Amino acid sequence: MSSNSNAEQLQSNSVATLLFVDDEANILSALKRLFRPLGYRIITAQSGREGLELLQQQTVDLVISDMRMPEMDGAAFLEQVVAHWPDTVRILLTGYADLTSTIKAVNSGQIYRYISKPWEENDITLSVKRALEQKNLEADRDRLQALTRKQNEELKQLNASLEDKVRARTGELQQTVSFLELAQESLDSSYQTTVELFSNLIEMREHRAGHARQVAEQAVQLGQLCGLDAADLRNLRNAALLRNVGKVGLADSLLKKPLSTMNDAEHKTFTRHPIIGEGVLMALEPLHDAARLIRHQHEQIDGKGYPDHLKGEAIPLAAQILKVVGDYHDLQHGLVLSVHLDATGARDYLIEQRGSRYDPRALDMFRKLLGRQAEQVNTVSERCVKSNGLQTGMVLSRDLVLGDKVLLLSKGYPLNDSLIERIHHLEESIDDDLDIYIINDGVNQ
Repeated sequence: MSSNSNAEQLQSNSVATLLFVDDEANILSALKRLFRPLGYRIITAQSGREGLELLQQQTVDLVISDMRMPEMDGAAFLEQVVAHWPDTVRILLTGYADLTSTIKAVNSGQIYRYISKPWEENDITLSVKRALEQKNLEADRDRLQALTRKQNEELKQLNASLEDKVRARTGELQQTVSFLELAQESLDSSYQTTVELFSNLIEMREHRAGHARQVAEQAVQLGQLCGLDAADLRNLRNAALLRNVGKVGLADSLLKKPLSTMNDAEHKTFTRHPIIGEGVLMALEPLHDAARLIRHQHEQIDGKGYPDHLKGEAIPLAAQILKVVGDYHDLQHGLVLSVHLDATGARDYLIEQRGSRYDPRALDMFRKLLGRQAEQVNTVSERCVKSNGLQTGMVLSRDLVLGDKVLLLSKGYPLNDSLIERIHHLEESIDDDLDIYIINDGVNQ
């Protein structure tokens, strides 16, 4: 008996422990069948309260929780998990109908990612694998930071007669710094995953799949023309992806209403969204600079913008860039004026407001950017194909979108055999054919 107990203890120390929480026994059984052959140690709970009890009794590396459960839903459960066991990775199972609850879970539970039901087996198993790899990398980072502090203290105690040792230790420290930089890059990547997650949720709320990415791509290109450095470009991209996060709680009628047609009460409610957007991101320190740009994205050169009525040079250049690009797209979606403008009309409107609403430098560079993009469009041709005509190596010329809500793949994405097979399966499940636009470069025709 003692021998078996020791063996079980050794096994528990060498493999990751996963906790699955769902009130439906068949879901728990399906998850166990999927993950048990992969070598993980599996424990299950049929309620959030039971899951918390298990967490108190043993160490858990990763939790997968359903969103909809009686008494304590997934958002409330994961909020408790992050409060008491912050090192446990958190993944949420949810459906498209749970959008508001999912946003709450992203904020309060600080989830690694959410997975829609029904899940795709390769997707969920790969997500767990990557989450555990990142958890281990963060542990290595903490260990290396502790080692660096210890070595720095030792260096302070060395005297002048130990110069050779100092040089040797310096080499070790340089290697340690390299490891830390790699760990930091991984953490930056995890924050970028959070940005993409928020952006997808916002696009689902606005029914404008791929729109945020279009704004972000154009804003970064304009930022490059205006001379922004790498850090400012990264903050600008994140701000562009999340610029409408403060609108998530608005009523549908207000979300779609042109700003120029709002009454005083509606205008007051709507113009609070930059402040709300900044507040939503307050808990994520790496996004503080992006949050500041979100707050100032509707300020005007003449001081008549909102919410702070900043004027001229008081407005960050990156926020002025976001104002130009954001309004260019919103004018075409009918969110500024009572009419939808085409691309030419939107450009002309911006030019008319040069020096009052829009920064002259940013606007002049934007006109150059639009001219370059028009030339590129004229030189790149495309063709529409069905999925049975797809071949590995083809490149999307447009975003691949399901309906008007869900972005499947972004333009410029290269196709491979695995993606083509998944597109076939998707068409079978929705019983419809997708229109897929491919760059017509003479390859695979």
